[in-house]
Parts: sequence; structure tokens; C-alpha cells
Amino acid sequence: MAPGTDTDVQELVAAECLALADLLSGLPPEAWDAPSLCAGWRVREVVAHLTMPARYTTARFIAELARARGSFHRMADRSARRDGALPADELIGVLRGTRLPAWKPPGGGHEGALVHVVVHGLDVTTPLGLERRVPQDRLRIVLAGLSTPRSLRYFGADLRGVELRADDIGWSLGSGTPLAGDAQDLALLLSGRRLPPGRLRGQPGHRFTGLPA
Repeated sequence: MAPGTDTDVQELVAAECLALADLLSGLPPEAWDAPSLCAGWRVREVVAHLTMPARYTTARFIAELARARGSFHRMADRSARRDGALPADELIGVLRGTRLPAWKPPGGGHEGALVHVVVHGLDVTTPLGLERRVPQDRLRIVLAGLSTPRSLRYFGADLRGVELRADDIGWSLGSGTPLAGDAQDLALLLSGRRLPPGRLRGQPGHRFTGLPA
């Protein structure tokens, strides 16, 4: 069941940040240079991007966006590549702090912040083969956020003729040929990620499978 208040969701964001911080603190140094599910980004770039809202003031964000000529994607990529050189302990410390759970993306609220933390956490844990299970209450909120028409347009996952089924939480979306998987893998699919082989069950799975180069 979804939390009833904005405060409830913010507490889930904080819990997810702490869980990810604990996981990252146990990684060997070489794992930070392993590829993530975000094409062209290693683990360190993903964590740098994930923590950017807590590390940048509004003024700095605007300045970085201006340098990127108004392109958020260009700004995010440039910032992640630069900030990925920060010490791992510094980035982990941001996850343990209070600023990221307090952040709300424009138009997304704390639900959008939870999507941000959960999906980027999975961008790291999935290719590293770390079988962390995101709690179901968080995944239900994330899937609801990723299933809106606005989000589906933004990420561009091609769901034509496909019914997604998350067997572990009894959730479904769409109509057509069934494609089943764990809820957290379907959250990645809805975010436009391609998954490692064997994580999806159903004929359309090949459309969403294959790690980025």
C-alpha cells in the first residue's frame, strides 16, 4: 500500500539513500569504474549524477545549465563526468546526508525523488550483479510514477503490443503479449534501460535486452 503523506514518501527516499550508501561503501575501488546501465557512464558517474541535486545550489545549477546552452542532458552529462572524479567517500557521504531526501524535482515531488534514487541505484546494482531487492512499497510508487503518460513519453520505452507484468508485486501495465519480470527490472525497462539477458520472461523480451556499450 502506498504511503499516505508527502512526509511518508520523503522518509522512503531517505531510507533508500541510506541503503544505497551502505551498499556502495562495501564496493571494491575497481567497481566504481565498472559500466552502469546508463550508456557511457561508469558507476562513479551515475552516483555523481544521483547526488547532484544535493551538491548543487540553485545558483550553481542555473550556471551549469547556462554553460550547456540550456540543455539539461548536456549539462547532466558534463557534470557527471567531471564530478565522477570526486572521492567515493564524499559521494557516499552525500547519500547519508539530509539534503537529497529533502529535494523535490520540479513537477515531480518526493515521488519523483524516489524514482530518481531507486532507478539510478538499480543502474549501478544490476550490471554489478548485486542482488539487492528494493522494498515493494517503494517499487509501487516508482512504477506508478514511471507509468504516467508524461514519463512514458520522456523515456520512450516502446510498449506497443506488450503487457508488462510484475509477478512479485501483482502489478501490470498495457495490453498485448505478456512480458513478465521482477518489479525493479520493469522499472528499469520503463526508464528506457536495456536489461541483461535472462531477466525478462516473454517473447517481447528481446526488445528490451542487451547492456549498453
